[in-house]
Formats: sequence, structure tokens, C-alpha cells
Amino acid sequence: MYMYTPGDGTGSQYPLRGTLIRNGEFPTVSRNTYIGLPNWNTVGGKEAMIEYLFKHSFNNYVSFSQNFRWERSDYTTKDAYFNTMESATEEQVRPWAYHTQDNTIGLDNRIFGKFSTGPLQHTWVVGSDFRSYSYSQNTLYDRGTAPIINIYNPSSNYTPCFNIKSSDCQVRGSNGSYDYFQEGVYFQDQIKWKKLSVIIGGREDWVNYNSKSIAHSNINTGGIVTTTETKNAPQPAHAFTWRGGILYSFDFGLTPYFSYSTSFIPQTSTDYQGQPFSPLTGKQLEAGLKYKIPNKDVLITAAAFHIDEDHYLISDLVHTGFSTDGGRVRSQGFEVSANANITKDLRLVASYTYNDIRFAKTNKTSERYNPYTDANYGTAISQAGMSVPYVPRNMFSIFADYTLPRNIAKGFGLNWGMRYVGFTYIDNVESFKTKPYALFDIGAHYDFGSHFPYLRGLKAQISISNLTNKYYVTSCATSICYVGQGRKAYGNITYNW
Repeated sequence: MYMYTPGDGTGSQYPLRGTLIRNGEFPTVSRNTYIGLPNWNTVGGKEAMIEYLFKHSFNNYVSFSQNFRWERSDYTTKDAYFNTMESATEEQVRPWAYHTQDNTIGLDNRIFGKFSTGPLQHTWVVGSDFRSYSYSQNTLYDRGTAPIINIYNPSSNYTPCFNIKSSDCQVRGSNGSYDYFQEGVYFQDQIKWKKLSVIIGGREDWVNYNSKSIAHSNINTGGIVTTTETKNAPQPAHAFTWRGGILYSFDFGLTPYFSYSTSFIPQTSTDYQGQPFSPLTGKQLEAGLKYKIPNKDVLITAAAFHIDEDHYLISDLVHTGFSTDGGRVRSQGFEVSANANITKDLRLVASYTYNDIRFAKTNKTSERYNPYTDANYGTAISQAGMSVPYVPRNMFSIFADYTLPRNIAKGFGLNWGMRYVGFTYIDNVESFKTKPYALFDIGAHYDFGSHFPYLRGLKAQISISNLTNKYYVTSCATSICYVGQGRKAYGNITYNW
């Protein structure tokens, strides 16, 4: 695979006042408005990937497989991020340039098969894999006179200056690079006895990080370029993780289950200084029910979960576009879903999720924020026990597809859907929250093969999302928001053979 993107426009950040808060003092900012620098607004790059998969069966009981993948991406972003509000109608932006490059090599070897021990049937696998990942970033900030843009009538002819060797520019930036190598060995056995299934598996991982960063700036008397280099000693880590589960299938269609698992995942992103994050570790408990209605094409599922994760990454509210370590985060809730072919022509899919996710263990504190005054207030309070921002607590969706009777409109079908997303908090101490929203979608499709046998496999579809063109905010941080997409019509033609 190879993909080249010469340069698309970047998304626009909108002020909180005028999007989330809309009234006579703060009129609505149109989602068609681009609040940035027209001459500094591109993101583009290249991606490449080579992969092969190999499999060989020695006999009916033992097989071998090998997967190899090499990936590389190289992207450059030129953008201006929101810095502060100068007045109720004007915001200050800061230009920056951001270049990243990453390379990944992965190899997985496994032996697997099936065998029986008396009444027990085993499906087993043992294997080893490795992953080599390297990442580099080069970030430059124009710290000269910040452009001021009117959010209701934006225009700017400001030309960013990033020549750090020129005294005419005020530039601050950093170069960061890091890599890690991960090796793991794993096993799993799925055991079946009549209608009872038990699964148990585990793996041992070893990972080693290496990183360094160089900060540079010419913001000083005389415009002299200064550099500061930081090297981190290798950071080896290892962990054993495992999972187990059990389920039982009753004759009348009900299948209860329970599972427990632990996790260890190296994190590939870095903070604003180019420093790597500690691996994400966690544990999860889940219990649920699956019910297949006898003699009906209807499946209903329900599950409750409890997840603890350490070194959970959250958005850095100070450094736009970067993440920071949020400590331990606890997520618990439940999900219910239904997937039903009510008739041969009518299909219905629905789901609801409740997810209460909070900071469980952290030493960080923050002052609360007042979005009406764009200022913090009070003393700093602990983030422990507070809801994690940007994650909705409630989500619901329903989708129906109906193929019209052949004697009415042969080959035609209609569909309809609704999506509901609940509120999210805008910061780490529950200062303020976004508003929930519901969106409606419709569509139609036509199967050419149902009317023209020689066109069998050719289908066309047209869809309209956000049918009512509702103005809504998907998420907000302090001072900035992201406005949801308006009405969108799109279509496609597919051919399968």
C-alpha cells in the first residue's frame, strides 16, 4: 500500500463562546467559518506498507502461520492554533509547523491446532512476536506578534516566520526522537465440554524505550540560537498479562459469560517535549448475557464492565495537539444491543451504552473554569474522582433498513437512523459540560441485479447524515470547541463478484 496526500486543509478550532454558549452577547459562530490563517493551512504526507501472511498445515492437529508487516509514514502540518480571546469577537492564534515520521516493523510466528483429551476439546495456540517502532518529531512555533482574527468576519494576511537563524523571527521549537523494541511470547487454550466453554491465555512482554529531545530558541537579546539537549537513559519494562473467560450456552438460546483480563500496551505518542509515556496497564472485568431467540433471527446482548487503567492519556490543556499522563482512570458501566432481522426485508439494529469514566488516582489539581468570563476561579482542587473530559456518559443509536416489496419497487430499499450522544465535561474538574445532541440519518439503495440479471453484484446507495442540519458541539476544552459536521449527502456504487 502507498498513499500520497499533497496537502489537505486542517480543521478549525472554534471559541467556546459563540458555539457552546450562544446568546445575544455571544452570537453563533457559523460552522462554515474558518478561524485561522488561509496561507498557513495544510496537512499532508506519505504512507507506505508492505505485509505478507504465510500459513502451513502439517496435519489435522498442528499448523504454523507467520505475519510480517513494515510501515512508514511521513507527515507535515502547517496550522494556527487558538491561543486566547482578545475580546468577545476577536481571538488570537499562533502559527506552528509540525513534522512527524514513524517506522514500524512487526513479525508474528505462531503454532496452533486442535486436539481432544477425553470429553474435552482444545483449540490452542502458542507464539512469539516482536515490534520495533521509531518516531521523530520536529515542532516550530512562531512566537512573534500573534495574529488577531475576528471570529465573525475572519481575515488575515499574516505571514508566519520560522527562520530561527534570522533575528527578524521569534521562534521556539524542539526536535524529539524515540524508539522502542517489544518482544512477547504468548499462549492460549480454548476448552469446550458440551455447552460449556472456558478460555485461558497469557503472555510475557519485554519492552525498552530510548529517547532524546533538543529544545531550541532565538527568543533572547541579540536573537542568538540556544539549544538544550535532554537524553533519557533506556527505560526497560516487562509484564505478564493474562485473561480468562467462561460461558455456557443453554438450549433455549441464553448464553451467560464472565471474563477477566489484564493489559500491557506500549504507548507510541510523546508529550509536547518529545518524551515517551509509560506503558498503559490495566485490568478489566466483564459479565454479560447473549440471547438468541429460538427460531428467530434476533440476537440480544447485555454486558456490564469495570476497567482500571494506569497511565491513561488525556489531552494536554496547555499544549494544543499533545497528550499528558492522566494517572489511573476507572471506567464502569454497561451496554445493551439488539440485532434483528424482523422479516426478510426489515432489519433493525439498536444499542445503548452507559460509561462512567473517572480519574481514580492522580496527584494533579486544577482550578475550575468559568466559560462566561474565560477565567479560572477558586483554589485548585484534586482531579481524583472527577469525570474524564470529552467522553460521553450516555450513547444510544438505532438503525432500520427496509427493502421494498418486489411488486412495489423491485430492488429498492430505504433506511433510517438516529444517534444520541450525551454531554461531556470540558476539563478535568467538571467545571462545565457540553450539551447532548441527537442526529438523524436517512438513505436509499438499489440492487441492479434484482431487475437486470447481467448486472448482478452491482449496487448503488445514497445517504444523508445530520438530516436536519443541526448545529451541535462534539466536545470542548477550556476556551475552544469542535463543531459537528452539518448535513452531508454522499453516495457510492459498488460491484461484488
